Amino acid sequence: MERRFKLSEHGTDAKTEIFAGITSFMTMAYILIVNPSILSEAGMDWGGVFTATAVSAIIATLIMAFYANYPFVLAPGMGLNAFFTYSVVLGMGKSWQFALTAVFLEGIIFILLSAFKVREAIFDAIPMNLKKAVSVGIGLFIALIGFVNAGIIETGDGTILGLGDLTTKGPLLALLGLLIMGVLLAKNVKGALLIGILAATIIGIPMGITELPGAVFKAPPSVSQVAFQFEWENIFSWEMLVVVFTFLFVDVFDTVGTLVGVASKADMLDEEGKLPKVSQALMADAVGTVAGACLGTSTVTTYVESASGVADGGRTGLTALSAAGMFFLALFFSPVFGMIPGEATAPALILVGLFMMSPIKEIDLEDFTEAIPAFLTIVMMPFAYSIAEGIVFGMVSYVLLKLITGKREDISGVMYVLAILFILKNIAGI
Repeated sequence: MERRFKLSEHGTDAKTEIFAGITSFMTMAYILIVNPSILSEAGMDWGGVFTATAVSAIIATLIMAFYANYPFVLAPGMGLNAFFTYSVVLGMGKSWQFALTAVFLEGIIFILLSAFKVREAIFDAIPMNLKKAVSVGIGLFIALIGFVNAGIIETGDGTILGLGDLTTKGPLLALLGLLIMGVLLAKNVKGALLIGILAATIIGIPMGITELPGAVFKAPPSVSQVAFQFEWENIFSWEMLVVVFTFLFVDVFDTVGTLVGVASKADMLDEEGKLPKVSQALMADAVGTVAGACLGTSTVTTYVESASGVADGGRTGLTALSAAGMFFLALFFSPVFGMIPGEATAPALILVGLFMMSPIKEIDLEDFTEAIPAFLTIVMMPFAYSIAEGIVFGMVSYVLLKLITGKREDISGVMYVLAILFILKNIAGI
């Protein structure tokens, strides 16, 4: 493991990496339950999607581990699965086979973009201040997800957001988990987030939140009803073009944003703000998306919850390998992993939000052509509930402010192209 993952070179060890991978998995294990639930509403087989979700996550994460040697974990993405079901199938009236074909085509385009280093150019073109802002914005976004999952924040009475009832069991368990993790972190205990998740899960048993499984072992369901179910006759239609572009846009900038934010937090960016081997990291989710579509699931992407493993000390591909191993176990022990309630993982997401905030100290807040785009990037991620839209606001405002104030030398050619594409996308309403 030392030779393969260069642990000492990255200032880590096998134990730290393995526990970090388990932590990342625990904070994103919900996708094993949520993704099949969402895609089954489109008419897909729940069991088949469950297996496809786990296997596609394993394939993509192993590529990340061995090809890129980064601690990032991949799985079918939230938001993209909702677009699959609620917009394409239920909204546009298309079949789930049509949507799955769009995911497959998007993955092929992704591989081409990665092979020709188009996505790498996008990653490198983002200015350093915006890269640091992406990390902060993702932190707020993750924290909001955690608070919502815990029931601490909910839709308010006459307001967009409001405080939930903290006297109910769910929020109480999350707050207890938050306290446990906080104490462990303050005492510099390794694996604090993972220990907190397990502790909250156990505490949730007498509270009636954690439901003990009826069985421990269960064979993986077959993917025969969802695998390779493509609909080729409509691939040249306008609707297919719109759907593929939307999948492509959201996935590109969600992935780039996640890599920028988490890598920035882990000090993986070089002096020029570039991530070494970024093309390998981007290729992992491109191949994962194609594999996922063939197996029968929506777009695979790098998970922002990887930040929890990074926060627990994960720095190499061994963290990703550990997480992939957990997804493999989950295939056979789905009842056990399914018993971990969202209220137990929510505190970890909230604290990851704190960890992701640290780069804000390095953002230039004196130059308003830098500060305003950084600010918009940060606040629009949680407010628009989208990493991609936060990047759009930041990059477009950066180009416009620099252009109008005569600082054209700060704008790269790629930034001009991206800003124009973002503006056209919103005008077209895609």
